[in-house]
Amino acid sequence: MIPTLAHTLIPAPSIHNAQTPTPAALPKPAERLLTLADIGKDYPMLQSGGRRIRTVYELITGKAVHNHFTALRGIDLALNRGESWGIIGENGAGKSTLMKIIAGVVKPTAGTRQLKGRVAALLELGTGFHPDYTGRENVYLAASLMGWTRAETHKRFDAILDFADIGEHIEQPIKTYSSGMVVRLGFAISTALTPDILVTDEVLAVGDESFQKKCMRWMDEYRNNGGTLILCSHSMYHIQSLCEKAIWIHHGRAQQHGDCFPVTQAYLAYHEQKSNAAYANHPQSRPNAQHATHPYLEALQVENGAAIAQTHFKTGDAIALSGTFYSPDDKSTVLSASVVRIDGTPVFGTFSNESGFIATRLEKNRFGFRFVLQSAPLLPGRYHFRAHTLDQYGLRLFDTLFEEFSVVGETKDHGFVRLDHAWETVKTDSDASHP
Repeated sequence: MIPTLAHTLIPAPSIHNAQTPTPAALPKPAERLLTLADIGKDYPMLQSGGRRIRTVYELITGKAVHNHFTALRGIDLALNRGESWGIIGENGAGKSTLMKIIAGVVKPTAGTRQLKGRVAALLELGTGFHPDYTGRENVYLAASLMGWTRAETHKRFDAILDFADIGEHIEQPIKTYSSGMVVRLGFAISTALTPDILVTDEVLAVGDESFQKKCMRWMDEYRNNGGTLILCSHSMYHIQSLCEKAIWIHHGRAQQHGDCFPVTQAYLAYHEQKSNAAYANHPQSRPNAQHATHPYLEALQVENGAAIAQTHFKTGDAIALSGTFYSPDDKSTVLSASVVRIDGTPVFGTFSNESGFIATRLEKNRFGFRFVLQSAPLLPGRYHFRAHTLDQYGLRLFDTLFEEFSVVGETKDHGFVRLDHAWETVKTDSDASHP
């Protein structure tokens, strides 16, 4: 710093007596374990006749295969130590291919994969096991492939057998095992390995309930101890419980990735909309204004509690629907407003005449209204406001208009609304005898 006049008038302290502040320790940068950059994977499609010969020739010579199926394209992923990622998507989206590339089982057609550390993968049932070897022999085989010495495997063998809990079947060939027993043994080996990165597919779904709980407890402890997890599952509850981040694979590309809750909620909303395509393309109906003989809605808008246009909310926010309608006799009429999930499931609806509501006259034949959900307890998801005009008795429905909005938030509650609730203990006989 250039000294000012004030600095020159004040004697500088001795360098030995100066109290030099100690700089604050900078946070250690996260350790990157895995980097995927622009990953793509093509699989050759073998057909009959000359195309088949051409494809085989291209594979042998290393040339680009013209007749192929693109399983993945343009996937980027950065995984740091201690993070947990969920991979979600529909069947056939490319999730398993991505898992195999992460585990190093499959080589990508395009892009780069950089790995630091040891990976343990539980993918397809029986991967890495020899069907004619016994369970014991396969444990030693799998351990040797992981770089263990026979002495190290022997030291861990009892722990593996205890976790797998398959008893005397350990001495039987793997080909005699049920799918659940294969998963038990494979996961038990992974627990003994304690890898830097654990990659697991939906295979745990074949295990019984007690084993699933055991695996969940182990993975939770593994994460708490700094382990790095990549989990592929169709269960959004498991993804939200075990993963901090998620990537949604759709038709081989990353549809959305980032924090777990927004990604999983977008995925669930996509399925809600897909499950009822007819409703997703809902018809909005209103009469011809020039020949209208009854009321009809002109416009709708979703707003927040302060009457500002908004379409994204959190659970508990005030959510409002404002609109205008035309009335040929210049009188207010009965209105209906309802909340509907994006798949068409009704959540709540009401009629204006039940509250004695009279719309505001804006000008001749035009009226305005505002319908407000105070502290709306809606759970995360995509919704529609649905509004109608009716006759003065609330019997004849004249038109239908929709406006979409969404609710976001971090919750594992399920259903449509969050109801006030509490978990309480109960008194026992011993409590009554000891006041």
